[in-house]
Amino acid sequence: MSALPLDAADGGGRYPGFGTLSQAQHWDPATAAVVHSRMGLLPDIRFFTPAEEAAARALFDQLLDMRGEPRVPVVNMVDARLAEEETDGWHYDNMPRDGEAWRASLAALDEEARARGDRTFALLGQDRQAGLLQDICDLDRDCWHGLPADRVWSLWTRYACTAFYSHPLAWDEIGFAGPAYPRGYKNLGVGRLDPFEVRDVRPEADPTHGGDQ
Repeated sequence: MSALPLDAADGGGRYPGFGTLSQAQHWDPATAAVVHSRMGLLPDIRFFTPAEEAAARALFDQLLDMRGEPRVPVVNMVDARLAEEETDGWHYDNMPRDGEAWRASLAALDEEARARGDRTFALLGQDRQAGLLQDICDLDRDCWHGLPADRVWSLWTRYACTAFYSHPLAWDEIGFAGPAYPRGYKNLGVGRLDPFEVRDVRPEADPTHGGDQ
């Protein structure tokens, strides 16, 4: 197991000098403990097999565009959920339960990769990985290796985004100062910042940006 450095991120260059954990003094002890625990020792892999883990790591790197270090430990976080059966509490009626669906879809991902390049998904080049995933996404409601492609895509992205955006490193990247309890936010509205927030130095990178408000 390993721990992530507490000063690992700087907003990906978009929020210079900003760090979510610098706001911990404004959180209640229980909230601070939960957030800090996400930067601590990573849980061991208990659900995924080694082959599934390799495929999942490459999949999440592609879905979340994680190329360098430090990475948000999405694989470990998703694995922990599946090992504890902490699902969303539902699944599509044309899909297996989430744990089984993850095993089946990762096996299908490797099978598809071997058919295209005689190697597993994790060993394909990044461009070929991206192309394979785009083809799956484009299938929409078609069947892919016995599974509905749109439901597989939903499974992958739901778990990926839930894990990623629950982590302080991701909060640094989007300039989120963390839980609002008990301090709260007072300057609500587009473009209005509280004193502890930092303005995005590259607003043109945000597709929702429409100019200063």
